[in-house]
Parts: sequence; C-alpha cells; structure tokens
Amino acid sequence: MDTANNNLIQQGRLRVNVFSGRRSTPVEGATVSITPRVAEGRIVEQMMTDMSGQTDTVNLAAPPLEYSMAVDQPKPYSEYDLTITANGFDTVKINGVQILPDTDAIQNVMLVDNRGNTDRAFSITIKDNTLWGTFDPKTPEEEVKPLPPSKGYVVLPKPVIPEFIVVHAGVPSNSSAPNYWIPFKDYIKNVASCEIYATWPDSTIAANVLAILSFTLNRVYTEWYRGKGYNFTITNSTAYDHAFSYGRNIFSRISQAVDGIFTSFITRPNIRQPLLTQYCDGQQVQCPNWMTQWGSKHLGDQGYNTMDILKNFYGYDIFLMQATEVEGVPSSFPGTVLQVGSTGSNVRTIQTQLNAISNNYPAIPKIRVDGIYGQQTLNAVETFQEIFGLNSSGLVDFATWYKISDIYVAVSRLAELR
Repeated sequence: MDTANNNLIQQGRLRVNVFSGRRSTPVEGATVSITPRVAEGRIVEQMMTDMSGQTDTVNLAAPPLEYSMAVDQPKPYSEYDLTITANGFDTVKINGVQILPDTDAIQNVMLVDNRGNTDRAFSITIKDNTLWGTFDPKTPEEEVKPLPPSKGYVVLPKPVIPEFIVVHAGVPSNSSAPNYWIPFKDYIKNVASCEIYATWPDSTIAANVLAILSFTLNRVYTEWYRGKGYNFTITNSTAYDHAFSYGRNIFSRISQAVDGIFTSFITRPNIRQPLLTQYCDGQQVQCPNWMTQWGSKHLGDQGYNTMDILKNFYGYDIFLMQATEVEGVPSSFPGTVLQVGSTGSNVRTIQTQLNAISNNYPAIPKIRVDGIYGQQTLNAVETFQEIFGLNSSGLVDFATWYKISDIYVAVSRLAELR
C-alpha cells in the first residue's frame, strides 16, 4: 500500500529495547532513527534509550484495522526501517519493522561491541507475514511420531521446555544455511508474530500459540532432526516447520500470550508426546483436519474460547498438558501467586533475583531480602514488569516468575564471565 495516497489513517505503537549480551545489559544512550520504507532517507522519529535500554513508545502510521480482519485486503501493516547506533557498538539496521493499527510492537535489538572498528554495520530484513507473503505450504506429516532412543538432547520420557531452540535458516538439506540459538519463548513469539496478526481475538491468538508450542515441543521431544543427523532443532522453512524471521519485531499481545502459557501443549489420550499440530492459512492453502489460521480467527470473532477453537479443528479428544520442567531456570513456579502479604522462601528467591537484576537494570530498586512481600518488593516487581513488557500488576504470577528467572540467569552468566 502506498502511503502517498494517505491511506494510513490509523496508528500503531513501537518501543525499541536495546541490549548487549543476550539482554543481560541494557544499552543507555543508543540512538534509534525511524524511516518509513516508502520514504527512504526521511527520518520521522529519532529517540534515545534510557537507563533500561528502552525508548519511549512512539506512534506510527498504520493501515486501517479492517485490512487485518479479512482476506483479500491490502497489506494490513506498515513498514519502517530502523537504524540503531551507540558508542562502542556496531551499527544495526533493521528493515521492514511491521506496525499494525492500535497495537503495540516491540523491537528488541542486540548490539555487539565493535572492538574499535567504527565502520561495521549489520543489517536485518524482516520477512513478510505468512498471511500476506508467498510461502511454501506445509508438507503433511503424521501428528504422532515414533520415539527414538534418546541422544541426550531432551529428558525422556516426559516433555520439557528447552532453554534454547536451534533454528536452521533454510531447508534441512541446506548445509550452508546458518543456525541461530534462540531462547525458547523468544522463538515462539517470533513465529506467532510471523504467522498471525496481533489484532485478532485473544482466544484466536492463544489457540495459534498453543499450536506452535505443541508442534515445536514435538520436534524437541522426538529429536526429529537430531535423530536424522542434523545439528539443529527446527527449521524456518514453512514446507517443514514454521516461519521464523531472525531479528524481527514482535507484538505485545502475542508476547503476553506466550509468557502465560509457554509450558502448555496439546495432546490426546494415551499419547506421551505433544501433537505435531500442523495448520495452514485456509485461503491460499487448504488443509482438511488441520487448523486454519483464518478459520481460527472467524471462530474467535464468534466468541469461541481457545480450547473450543482447537477442538473444532483437531478433534474433541484433545486436551492440554503441562511440561513440569523448564530448563535453564533456578526453580519452577511454585504454583501460588506471590503478592503483598506473602512470606517464605519463594518471596526470598524473588527478592534475591530482583536485586541481582537491578545491578544491570538500576531502575529496579534494591530491596531487603527478608522473605516478606511488602511495599519495597511490590515496587521492584512493578518496575520489572514495566521494563520487560508484562502487565504491571505487582503480582508475581506464572509469567512474571519465569521472566524474572530468565533475566536473572542472563545477568548471572554475564557476571560469571567478568
């Protein structure tokens, strides 16, 4: 769609988060310049990051909402190019950041120390959403796989949430394609942002996230590619797996959905493994007995809840299970939400971890480690939630517990390297 025709009558929102060292250190004072793709060279916004490595949230022009609500519409998102510069780091250029109307987009940027070389710049180009662009259709597979002998990459006989997914950027046989080590939740958020629109109903977003989770965990649990001699977990080829666009922006609604359910997967009675929940768009490609993305959207519009959407496509005998082990975290969610008035070792754990995180993120206030969830702890939790895109409830729920754990592990590893 041509912005010169003034069709971009609505606005979306963008916040840029700039880090170094796998989010362990925010980069303060980075400059972020934003240029519309259709007006290359014309900077419409320029911002600097704060002590938490974040810019202000900026409003950017976007197409009308109805473009993302039905097929056969013009492109439903506008596109912007970002240039990120900071003293001591290589310049990063991100081309094609996607902005949907009335939706919060998040662009995470990892900077690399330039080691005295001031001329280096790296460029990332975001691929089109699969509902808009042209992508290979999924080659059908059986939804339940024979289980191979474990090669040590997963813990059998139960599914676990891996710390990282190794994504092969090409078809399996392309040995020259790079492999990317991506934190598990970041991978799921990336795929969902590539394959659905964040403007869709909450139940539809959750249904698609669960399908992506189950498919991915099936690849992990069955060691599908490693069992064939490959050194990766999954590919970014839509003919084999899911779309994944390295370095792309994600959307807040999708991010929050993933954070809340990332240990869940779909299965059937008497089946040990997550189902290989395949799907298609239902418009360019038809796929009987699979979920269709547009079909899930229409059911969400009619008020169907998440499980009813999934059962409509995969059958009424499916149910959700929880992976009880999450790799790479110090301790699992205790099962009880922590809040003002809570006491005990779980509160002490959160207080200790927040204090360690505050060494790198000084906007988070230091707190007394006493095992009592008081006003100090509440303030620190709320600040953490604001920085990392969670609902600022002040409650340490499932999503907040694991996000604190993720960041704590990252900053602790960095401290060990120093």
